[in-house]
Amino acid sequence: MSDTTGSLSRKISSAGDLQSVVRTMKALAASSIGQYEKSVIALGDYYHTVELGLSAHFRESNLQSRPAIEYRDTSEIDAVVFGSDQGLVGQFNDLIADYAVETLAALPGKPAVWAVGERVHARLTDSGVVPVGLFPVPNSVQAITPLVGQIQLKSAAYRAGDGQAQLYLFHNRPKSGPLFEPVSQRLLPLDRAWREGLARLPWPTATLPEILGGGATTVAATTVAALIREYLFISLFRACAESLASENASRLAAMQRADTNIAELLETLRRDYHRLRQSGIDEELFDVISGYEALGKGDNR
Repeated sequence: MSDTTGSLSRKISSAGDLQSVVRTMKALAASSIGQYEKSVIALGDYYHTVELGLSAHFRESNLQSRPAIEYRDTSEIDAVVFGSDQGLVGQFNDLIADYAVETLAALPGKPAVWAVGERVHARLTDSGVVPVGLFPVPNSVQAITPLVGQIQLKSAAYRAGDGQAQLYLFHNRPKSGPLFEPVSQRLLPLDRAWREGLARLPWPTATLPEILGGGATTVAATTVAALIREYLFISLFRACAESLASENASRLAAMQRADTNIAELLETLRRDYHRLRQSGIDEELFDVISGYEALGKGDNR
């Protein structure tokens, strides 16, 4: 059945309401992206300070020919996979889940995987990697810190106090525009190459630091352990924030496409509405002219 001006008017109104919702979601996604990106940038200075503290310790250990804290490389593997629990993110969860499964399959041993998000948890389970734990996806920057604390506690408790397991992070990292890519990072163990790289880190002043009481004191060991905990916390926080920024970038791109499609639909509906309305006006004018002519002929007779 052909559309009438009334039905087209209702369709235009509905499409306009939907476009308003889409544009609101676009604004929310853009605001969220900025929020998470700013949190990562703000964390940069603190991360650099932690790196300098570890650099001072490892440099002192090298000068005194004493090994720093040693971590043995084991076949025990812990992994944290960050996903999304909200819709309109395209292949966000599939991409990171497939990447994590492929990477973990190349490693020896059976990994213990924690999933952040129910959807990526289901995707990992379907791929044969059943997570041992599930965490909710944080909905703000303030909610990331409690999540990181839960991950650290759960992973430590699962290994019954064994701090020698390998720890991998899998998350999507934002690229230019709406693009993102899956990445992984091995946080533990702290291998020799990582420690030597930190030991060579340039010191910001001409005066090199010294460890009070020497590098082997209890105070020094406690300090470096605290710095390593902060290094792990920052790495987990940044991975989560980058994942959330990528999620919102994907949603922003989806909303942008939806906004474009709705705008094109509105243009088509308005064009059809005006054409149909003009056609109705033309028909009414023809009826008036025909009636006038018919009345004129009757008067002549």
